[in-house]
Amino acid sequence: MRYSPESLEAFVQTVESGSFSAAARALRKSQSTVSTAVANLESDLGLILFNREARTPVLTENGQRVLTQVNVILNAAAQLDELAMRLAGDVEPCLRLAISDFWQADHHEHLLKRFASRYPDIEFECMIAEDGDVIDLLQSGRAHIGVIRVQERYPANISLRRLQVEAKMAIYLHKDHPLAQQDSVTEVELQSIRQLRLNTWTEQEPVPGGKIWLAPSYLLLLEMAEQGFGWSVLPRWLTEQFGHQLLRELPVAGWPQNIQVDVAWSRLSPPGPAGRWMIDQLINQRPD
Repeated sequence: MRYSPESLEAFVQTVESGSFSAAARALRKSQSTVSTAVANLESDLGLILFNREARTPVLTENGQRVLTQVNVILNAAAQLDELAMRLAGDVEPCLRLAISDFWQADHHEHLLKRFASRYPDIEFECMIAEDGDVIDLLQSGRAHIGVIRVQERYPANISLRRLQVEAKMAIYLHKDHPLAQQDSVTEVELQSIRQLRLNTWTEQEPVPGGKIWLAPSYLLLLEMAEQGFGWSVLPRWLTEQFGHQLLRELPVAGWPQNIQVDVAWSRLSPPGPAGRWMIDQLINQRPD
């Protein structure tokens, strides 16, 4: 293949990120390296992929058609890398997993018991992270696998599979609050009370306003809700297992909700055999 993997990755990431500078940050390379890689791809193809007259690069019609094929090539290359690792059988010395508090403890408890039995000598680290933080950990190499709520968009260098197990979320408020005594609660009524929520928005999203307190994890939100600081969307399992029966699930229309979950990993540095085994176990996990 005369097209370098680096140029293909740079092209796709520029499309995903919206600019050469943003793509450089995502790939952890200099902007000049990314723009040069894209220019080299254009030269190899003999096509103009981006219209550079605007403030940010815009895909040309040819660029749009090329993007579809490049994604096919990168996905096939990732599958080949994973197959090679499986066949080589060289088990990685360590494995790092990033998960959210919403992921039920029973799910990863059973998984880790099987992992410890199968790979007793591997160093293992489990860390708590949410949404974009999971992606950052994967892209930086700090984590090898991430269990994450389904995101609207993923970077081009992230591979993922949808899990069969979902997370059930509900709205909770201290049981002594007047709203907790009602048979039904409207969203308008909730707006009069402070909301406790995760601080997981990105720079591109508007900062939430109003009566809001922020925290980095669901476990901390649980504690804040139990102290009577406001209402929060919390995982049912977390509230039942770690709560102190101080919260009441509010009867709000449309709640509780099931949150879909993905397992994700970096296409640039895919997990080894032990990591692939864990991904397979997660994919094949069935709801209770």
